[in-house]
Amino acid sequence: MSSFGRVEGVWLDRLPNLRNVVRQHVVREQLSAHLAGVTTALDVGCGQGTQAIALAASGVRVTAVDPSPELLGELRRAAGEHGVVVDAVPGGIEDLDALFAGQVFDLVCTHGLLMYLPDGFAALEQLTRRARPGGLVSFTVRNGDALAYRPGLRGQWEAALAAFETTRYVNDLGADARADRLADVESWCRSLGLDIEQWYGVRVLTEVVGGDVPPDPKTLDACLRAEVEAGRRDPYRRLGSQLHVVARRR
Repeated sequence: MSSFGRVEGVWLDRLPNLRNVVRQHVVREQLSAHLAGVTTALDVGCGQGTQAIALAASGVRVTAVDPSPELLGELRRAAGEHGVVVDAVPGGIEDLDALFAGQVFDLVCTHGLLMYLPDGFAALEQLTRRARPGGLVSFTVRNGDALAYRPGLRGQWEAALAAFETTRYVNDLGADARADRLADVESWCRSLGLDIEQWYGVRVLTEVVGGDVPPDPKTLDACLRAEVEAGRRDPYRRLGSQLHVVARRR
């Protein structure tokens, strides 16, 4: 089960902040480069549906799964405002086999979920089963190779020192979470028959920004363009708060 539930209200309150706007934009831009031939998608842990709605707006038939009635309600409301259809299904990652037995999709994605689960590999295995052979799996993990970066940038030196020796942390929402190292994620993919097409960094240059800081309309466009560039270039992408992996099932 996910540890996200107890901070869901904080998440909703912070949806308009700069950190979330950057993360959602960067993930959307990164995924858009891989959508050729994608007509169906399953978004697991869809939350308020930002990515599901973007996929639906591009012409993809989207099924979105989340255990939260409140977040699914936000998704349905926003989908209506955008004039798109998203099939919103109550459930968690542990329910996928029961909900979609025998059903596969061109794209299976989960963005912002794995860090709240106790076993990232087991979760990715369940996601992979729902992707058709030759289909895509898109997922994010908290970057375990740069866990000291945020507290270091903020001058929180004891927290930075502690972060070098662990993959556990408390995030800006106040939830206990887990980070994963790129080498481990690459090993998961090999074991599951997933060939990584590309991996990206997510939220590199704005990682120091606090959770209550809103976007500045005067500089937001340049900020987003800079974050997209940083997320796909070395060495910057290796410092992303999250890693976004797009892999193809053999």
